[in-house]
Amino acid sequence: MAPPRKHDTDVILDAARTLVLRDGPRAASVAAIAEASGAPVGTLYHRFGNRNGVLTAAWIRALERFQTRVLAAAETGAEDPVEAAVAMCTAAVSFGREFLDDARLLLDLRPSDLLDGAPDTDFRERLATMNAPLIAHLQRMAEGIYGAATPREIDAVARAVVDLPYSALRRHAREESLPAWLDADIVAAARTLLSAPL
Repeated sequence: MAPPRKHDTDVILDAARTLVLRDGPRAASVAAIAEASGAPVGTLYHRFGNRNGVLTAAWIRALERFQTRVLAAAETGAEDPVEAAVAMCTAAVSFGREFLDDARLLLDLRPSDLLDGAPDTDFRERLATMNAPLIAHLQRMAEGIYGAATPREIDAVARAVVDLPYSALRRHAREESLPAWLDADIVAAARTLLSAPL
């Protein structure tokens, strides 16, 4: 049995995220992340390879936390495409409440903003793989709501399920916490969008 890791990965990634959000991506050097997390520089290089590895891991962790909630919500409402869409909106806001700093990271920074050089092929392929189930849900919802899944119908669903909560989270991400009324308003707005004829 391997010994337990002395320096928790989440602590390291939290420190990297805090540095990026507070001082900008360039402030998150390996040395700065090591100092902020209490992990030795060697541990960061061993575990993540380099600065890009740490920041990519922080960004991917945020995306995984978001997608876990949103995709689980879509599955619970799978019988009714409108309810699945509404559940996804609610899950997006819930993610923002539970992981506001992760939401800020995803909202404010693209991977290319974080990394030295463009994201590599492996990263782009991983991102495409992660996004594939979400795209499949949008296609199923479009088919269920509008009877077709052409680009127009998929775009209509995406406006309600992706753009609406994204915009609301972006507007309120700098606040100490999300407004209590946001969930109900997002749900009502999503239902309105999804009930409008194309």
